[in-house]
Amino acid sequence: MRRFLLWLSAGLLAVLATVVVFCPASWMSVLVERQTGGRLTLGDAQGTLWRGSAFVGGAPSGSDPVTPLLPGRFSWTLSPLVLLGQVDAAVSNPDALAQELRITGSWNQWQVNAGSMMLPAERLAGLGAPLNTIQPAGRIRLEWTPLRLTRAGNEIAVGGTTTLHMEDMASRLSPIKPLGAYQLIMDWRGSQAALELKSVRGPLLLNGSGSLTNGRLQFSGRAEAEEGQEDRLANLLNLLGQRRRIGDKDVIALEFK
Repeated sequence: MRRFLLWLSAGLLAVLATVVVFCPASWMSVLVERQTGGRLTLGDAQGTLWRGSAFVGGAPSGSDPVTPLLPGRFSWTLSPLVLLGQVDAAVSNPDALAQELRITGSWNQWQVNAGSMMLPAERLAGLGAPLNTIQPAGRIRLEWTPLRLTRAGNEIAVGGTTTLHMEDMASRLSPIKPLGAYQLIMDWRGSQAALELKSVRGPLLLNGSGSLTNGRLQFSGRAEAEEGQEDRLANLLNLLGQRRRIGDKDVIALEFK
């Protein structure tokens, strides 16, 4: 009996080791969907959990295929030391990331190095409303300082700053192209981020501030046309919100609560 138990234990350990070493990359898709609330997933995952690649897409509904949201494939390596509570991962994608992304820490706390990523505006409509209505076009780059992430239950607190640079933006709602260039700065403090939207150039000027708390957006701002561009942008401005008179100018109030 003792010999049988030894052989059984050895067999179970061998099976467990095989599962750990060769667990498929598709397991990473489950983790991504869980952490993004089902909005993102990984498509065509290849390799293993420890060394694999996939493209990032919007989570499909029903039998719809996964649609890529970002250019290229993301390749990753994950150290098996994660089983002992030590996270050490690297993510690369020369088509989207300016440099390799490094994630280090423990099961509950991570540090992410500074970097930037290109976001094709045309594919962001796959994330749903309101982007599928606006149908944005242009060049978008997400830039971030070193980030600190901490898990608290099912929530993740973030420390650091991310900036969305939007160049030559356009929309299917307007025949005027481009509409302008903008910056959206997000200063993260735990589960809340302070937002500031600034116009770099027009003819459509967008400015405002707000907050993002546990996924809930509150924003107050205004949209207006550069001097001399009021007639060209009148139809688009009327679609964006309610018109208000501030001083001697007509502006559109942008309110999200």
